[in-house]
Amino acid sequence: MATDKEKQKKMNDRIDTLLPTTNEKEMQKLMKDLDREQAYREHKCWRQYITVIVSVAFVTFQLYATLSGKITAQILRASHLAFVQALAFLLFPATKKMPRNTLPWYDVLLAIAGAACWLYIVINFQHLVRRAGDYMPLDIAVGTLGILILIESCRRIVGLPILIIACAFILYAFAGPYLPGFFNHRGYSFQRVVSHLFFNTEGIMGTPIGACSTFIFLFILFGALLESTGIGQFFIDVCNAIAGGASGGPAKVAVLSSALLGTVSGSSVSNTVGSGSFTIPMMKKLGYKGEFAGAVEAAASTGGQLMPPIMGAAAFLMAESLGLPYLTIVKASIVPALLYFTGIFITVHLEAKKLGLKGLPKESLPRFLPLFLAKGYMILPLIIIIVFLCMGFTAVYAALMGIVSIVLIGMVTSFVRIGQGKKPDFTVKKIIEIMCTAARNIISVAIACAMAGIIIGIVTLTGIGLKFGAGLISISHGIVFITLFLTMISSIILGMGAPTTANYLITSTITAGAIIGLGIEPLAAHMFAFYFGIIADVTPPVALAAIAGAAIAKAKPMRTAFQATKLAIGAFIIPYMFVFNPQMLMINASAGRLLWIVATALIGMFAISSGLEGYSFRKSTIVERVLFIAGGLLCILPESRSDIIGLVIVAALVIFQIMMNSRTKAQALDLAAKEDAQSKIE
Repeated sequence: MATDKEKQKKMNDRIDTLLPTTNEKEMQKLMKDLDREQAYREHKCWRQYITVIVSVAFVTFQLYATLSGKITAQILRASHLAFVQALAFLLFPATKKMPRNTLPWYDVLLAIAGAACWLYIVINFQHLVRRAGDYMPLDIAVGTLGILILIESCRRIVGLPILIIACAFILYAFAGPYLPGFFNHRGYSFQRVVSHLFFNTEGIMGTPIGACSTFIFLFILFGALLESTGIGQFFIDVCNAIAGGASGGPAKVAVLSSALLGTVSGSSVSNTVGSGSFTIPMMKKLGYKGEFAGAVEAAASTGGQLMPPIMGAAAFLMAESLGLPYLTIVKASIVPALLYFTGIFITVHLEAKKLGLKGLPKESLPRFLPLFLAKGYMILPLIIIIVFLCMGFTAVYAALMGIVSIVLIGMVTSFVRIGQGKKPDFTVKKIIEIMCTAARNIISVAIACAMAGIIIGIVTLTGIGLKFGAGLISISHGIVFITLFLTMISSIILGMGAPTTANYLITSTITAGAIIGLGIEPLAAHMFAFYFGIIADVTPPVALAAIAGAAIAKAKPMRTAFQATKLAIGAFIIPYMFVFNPQMLMINASAGRLLWIVATALIGMFAISSGLEGYSFRKSTIVERVLFIAGGLLCILPESRSDIIGLVIVAALVIFQIMMNSRTKAQALDLAAKEDAQSKIE
């Protein structure tokens, strides 16, 4: 007969077996509540075929346009927006509370009208070119309707932050004569504003949507294909095999897996929910507090948007905006991303040591070599893309080769499964599902790019970008650090609640100019604004990624957000490092100098993490914590003298803690020996 202990064990095993199904439903609900991009309609009747047909046509058109190269830029961008607007209203309801299995007549009407406005440019392109800016009332009416429908789709899918900013810029174009100071300008007519935004390549159809309609779309299709292979779970299994058995293993798995998932994920929230549904419960079970567990996943997942080679699609936009090769952006982002994740990893390790937490049992973890031999082929497409980029091929060509490689791998694995008597997993139905996923995933990116086009259009029309930068410099009296600080605050505010692509476009357009005006390297300025825009996902009060982590951990959202901000401290320090020392971005950097910068920065991150955590090799006193933080900051400053002083302070503290730790252990052993001897005498 089974004992009570055995019965309890069986019950726990049964509960663990049931958890994934329950969690999956909760995760889906959480994603739809927090991430607007996931709150799409899921038709189960004939209506689904409408979106399927439009989605397949969209992907087919994009592939034809890329492979043929016969479609002019404006026609391609307008056609891209026509498909996006149609799918936006077919897939996304007006509000979150509306049922997702219906398709109201007004959404069908908006889908048709939205697509028709952009097809108006496609159909009348030659006519519009010949008239060279001589726009008729019908043109302005179509443009006005197109902009209004775009604004409504933005409200539904992307959210209010970028919508409010874009509308404020439109109002600014009209209100210029009535504004004081450097905001004043002569003002523009309604016709001039609409024509500039709708028909001009400096407006909605500008650089952002140009990038979106070419290589960003290809990489999103690549990501959809890659996710269909189950690479997300493979990354988690690999990270479990590497770090699952270490001290605080699940937390380290969260950091590593989020860094890897960031290469294919374009959302901090979806990254948090995707990997957090596995890692957060494991962290809590091991002994981490709920707030800390949710914060680790949120901070690491947010950092995934800073992780090369994709950076949530921002890498492509940055390359286009700055006119730099895509590979230059990837190289520049490597060291900052390494420092960011190292900082979180160190803090997680110190927290585990402080709490005395162990890793997961080795028998419950996958073995790395068998796992890699069985499923290592999944990372081949990523390797192929990186190889082609390093060989000097364009991002478009590299993405196409990545897509081809996934298709070939899918076909080979399907043939193998057929040979084993199993059903193939790469069927026509699967391919259509992937095409629908890619078409759905591009909608929010394209709308964000289009709204950013409105902002950029008003900036080019009124010159407000230069004026805003001049205003910040004036307020800071030209002091670099104060200007950087004001830019940091502005970027965090502008980045709150915005998806990655919109985040970069808004922050770089509005705030980066102020830093560039001080003579800072443009790439460093854009990276600075982008970093602080992204970190808004864990910074209170919005902190969407932290709220998602808190919901999974059943923890208090704001406590989780503040804990995540503390864990992501590197993101508040690293941008200042590469602004003052662009060599960190591999700009004119020698190998020896770069190694020194990375080494001292890593030591600095360790020291700062130790100070904030209050633990290094033993529990630190207040004085030791202050000295650790001071020494770490000195190591991070881009000067050799400060590096040496910082290294001396950190080394002295480490040696002191090790010596005190050894003395404490020796005293404990002596005391134990005395007690043992006393017990024997008694």
